[in-house]
Amino acid sequence: MSRVRFATARALFETFPTTVTKLKVEPTDDAPVAFLQNLSAREKFEDAVTFCAYLLPRREAVWWACGCAKAFLDEIPPGGAASLRAAEAWVREPNEERRSRALDVGTQADSNDGLTWLALAAGWAGGMLSSNPKAPVPVPQYMTPRAARIAILLSARGIKASERSSLMRSRIAEGIKLAETGL
Repeated sequence: MSRVRFATARALFETFPTTVTKLKVEPTDDAPVAFLQNLSAREKFEDAVTFCAYLLPRREAVWWACGCAKAFLDEIPPGGAASLRAAEAWVREPNEERRSRALDVGTQADSNDGLTWLALAAGWAGGMLSSNPKAPVPVPQYMTPRAARIAILLSARGIKASERSSLMRSRIAEGIKLAETGL
């Protein structure tokens, strides 16, 4: 049973208008999975990563981004391991304590490291952006997919050219599977 939340690719663009500025393709009325498959087949991998990150529910987006980062990196650098662990811990048990821990890890880590953005993606999956009791601001829905996208694209920088196409296709296929079936 499909867990896709949008009837068309255009509906996703309308829900997350900031995605329009990130994508180099126009929205269509195709089903989101077909749209994503088309992007992958045409090797528009950056657009496919962006679209998939926004297509997935937040928990699945974080899990997918963690899997992408691990697949793209030859080894997990010691400085990024804590961010990866915090994000994966939140996915396994998505409670407030683990979300808050991931946010703490992410905000204290190097913003140039793709793994940092995994922790931020998990940390921004709920809670409040502002803790002012008179004007609490919930974390906007777009922050998790935006951080997941950044994590994947930063982690993908090190992929060897000869492996890029097959690795990106396989990870996008995994994102489609998550969109259709969930975790």
